[in-house]
Amino acid sequence: MLIRRLAAEERLTTSFPLQAYAFEASPLTRERVEAFHRYLPYNKGNRTLVVEEDGETCAAASAVPMRQNLRGAVLPMAGVAGVATHPLARRKGHVRALLHQLLDEMRDGGHPLTALYPFRASFYEKFGYVGLPRARTVRFSPADLGPLLRAELPGTVTWERIGAGYDRFRSFTERCLRERHGFAIFPDFRDVGLRDRDDRWLLTATIDGSTVGALTYRIDDHGGELVGDDLLATDPYARALLLQFLARHVDQVERISLQVPADELPELWLTDLAVHVEARVARPGSSAPMARLLTVDALAGLPAGPGRVRVELVGDRWLAGTHLLDGATGHLELTSGGPAPTATLTAAGLSALAYGVLDPAEVDVRGLGDVGPDAAVELRRLFPRAHPHLFADF
Repeated sequence: MLIRRLAAEERLTTSFPLQAYAFEASPLTRERVEAFHRYLPYNKGNRTLVVEEDGETCAAASAVPMRQNLRGAVLPMAGVAGVATHPLARRKGHVRALLHQLLDEMRDGGHPLTALYPFRASFYEKFGYVGLPRARTVRFSPADLGPLLRAELPGTVTWERIGAGYDRFRSFTERCLRERHGFAIFPDFRDVGLRDRDDRWLLTATIDGSTVGALTYRIDDHGGELVGDDLLATDPYARALLLQFLARHVDQVERISLQVPADELPELWLTDLAVHVEARVARPGSSAPMARLLTVDALAGLPAGPGRVRVELVGDRWLAGTHLLDGATGHLELTSGGPAPTATLTAAGLSALAYGVLDPAEVDVRGLGDVGPDAAVELRRLFPRAHPHLFADF
């Protein structure tokens, strides 16, 4: 078995067909194969590894060099994507070997975080990943937004094609990256595909000269559905400006669908808003994202409560040893010395606490660590619960 890194052009005949077989309609049409050439430039900065046996590609995996907000700190993050195995080479350990090498290389290259959308969550939990909230799909009738048409709101909206407004949109997502826990964005070489495809409308909300909200969307047909992507808004006024614009489509579409973060409460947006909110997780085809730390140093300097605990990290390739976590200064410090309650954590357990998705007791119940009552109190102080919103779908 040989693992090697692909050159850019090799993807056309190796990793792209393998990934397409795993995640798309099959067999591939001639038009889809031709589309690989158009897609190639947006992968130029990815790191793609393949397993080969006797000159044949058996498995492939890629990492996209991204950035993610972890409790206020923007850090390099490896977005793992396109993990696929030839159907005759499955269950031979190829993906395990690929992930070990891929994450080794990304960690050594300065990426302390990694995230992915799993084909099976339990498989990746063994690699130290923990689940993050899945974005909610919200569906409602534009008629129910009618009261917003009478509302006097501060600010204005701009409506344009994404190709024309891409720079404005990119700038706003950079702001979200700085301000929103869990938020992640693609590198420039990948993200410009949104501009080049130009297959979305872009709606932006501006207050006092600053962009405060954005939504990309398309309309499938007259009398059909306005299909929105992520509704991004910094405050209720920004959200109301975007929804007010959507209300003007009452005689054009029957329904509107949007993606919203897990901590958004659409049922409270308006009185008499009949809304369906769904977060569907299924296997295969509809997974919630997962993430993990690749180094304990990612925690240094993060905002933290006044907790103090010693954690022993076990069972992981990248996180190991005993570390004293101290939040007495308001920022997490990795120190030594002094007594403190001790917890034993797996990589998934520590990652769950860092991202704020599990309580220490849940970490214990799920077998992601051994956390006693005293250690649980300290860990709650260090890592308050949070709602990470990944945003980028890779």
